[in-house]
Amino acid sequence: MFDPRVRRLAETVVDFCTEVKEGDTVQIKGWSDLAKPLMVEVYRRAVQKGAGEIITHIELEEFREILFREASEEQLGAFPSLRMHEAENTDVYITIDAPSNTKMLSGFEPGRVATWRSSDAAVRAYVTDHTRWVVTLYPTPGAAQDGGMSMTEFEDFVFDAVDLDWEDFSREQKRLKDLFQQGSEVVIKGEETDLKMRVDGRTFISADGKMNMPDGEIFTGPLEDSVEGHVLFSYPAIYPAFGGQEVEGVRLWFEQGRVVRAAATKGEDYLLAMLDMDQGARYVGELGLGNNYGIDRFIKNILFDEKIGGTVHVGLGRGYPQTGSKNESGLHWDMIKDLRDGGQIYLDGTLVQKNGQWV
Repeated sequence: MFDPRVRRLAETVVDFCTEVKEGDTVQIKGWSDLAKPLMVEVYRRAVQKGAGEIITHIELEEFREILFREASEEQLGAFPSLRMHEAENTDVYITIDAPSNTKMLSGFEPGRVATWRSSDAAVRAYVTDHTRWVVTLYPTPGAAQDGGMSMTEFEDFVFDAVDLDWEDFSREQKRLKDLFQQGSEVVIKGEETDLKMRVDGRTFISADGKMNMPDGEIFTGPLEDSVEGHVLFSYPAIYPAFGGQEVEGVRLWFEQGRVVRAAATKGEDYLLAMLDMDQGARYVGELGLGNNYGIDRFIKNILFDEKIGGTVHVGLGRGYPQTGSKNESGLHWDMIKDLRDGGQIYLDGTLVQKNGQWV
C-alpha cells in the first residue's frame, strides 16, 4: 500500500531542499534498491517542476562488496573521471540512503576503505561546493534494527522528523546562528571532555533543511591550529557514515589543532588508519551544534544523530569552504558528544548551554 508520507518527503526534497527549477540537471542517487519508492516520487516531482536532464543511479550493495574483495589497489584508488564530469554538469544532487546491511563495510581492511574514500574526495568536494545538494533517508529494516525499533516505529520516527514547518524552523535557528557568529572562542565541557577552539573570522551556517533532511544544527569550521584539549565521544563513531565500521569509546587529544593521540575501546586500529589517511585527517574541519529536539535518540545514522538537540559533533578532516575552513582531506568523520547530562558550552567565557538546553 502506498504511503503518502513518501510523496510528501519527495516534495520537500525537491521543492524546499534543492529548489529544483525548470531546466535544471538533476542527479538522483539511491544507496541500494530499497530506495526505489522514494526515488520514483523524487523523479516524478522533478519532472513536474520542469527539470531538464534527470540522471538516476542505484548503488547496489553487492557492487561495493565486489570492489573491496576483488579490486586491485590501483582500481580502488583510480580517480572517477566520469563521475567528476557528471558532477561538473549537475545543478541538483539528491542522495537517498536506504541501507539493507548497515554493517556491510565493517569487515574490510581499513587501508582499502581509506584508499577508496580518498579516490573520489575531489568529486564529493565538488558536489558539496558547487551543486544544490541534499541527503535524506528512506526507512529500511536494517536501519530500523540499528535504531532499536520495529519497522512501523522507525517509519513514524523518520517521517515525523522530516515533516516539519522548515520555514519556521529556519527563522528560529537563525537567532542561534547569529549569537555564535559574534563569538571568538567556544569551550565544550563534559564527561572526560575539556575542548576549546577559536572561531573568530569563520562563518556559522544554519543547517535548516537545505542540505540534509531531516536537519537541525549550526556549524562552522574552527581555526585549524586552534583546537586544544581532550574529548571522549558518547556514541560509536561510524565511518564511512553509511555502512561503515563502528569504533567505540573514541578519545582524542589535540595540540595546536592536531590529533596527537587517539584511543578507542573497540576498533582502535581502524581509527588510527583513518586518521593517517592524509595530512588533513587529524585536524578538525567542522564543529556542529545539534539543535533538533525532535530527534531524541541515537540510531547509528549520522543524518539523524548529529542533529540530536543537546549534542555537539566534531568533524575530523575536510571542512566546508563556505565556513572559511581551509582544511582539506579525503576524510570527513563526524563524532558526537552528548551534553544532556552535565555538559556545558561556553562562548567567550559565557555559559550558553547547560545539560543540553540553551541558557
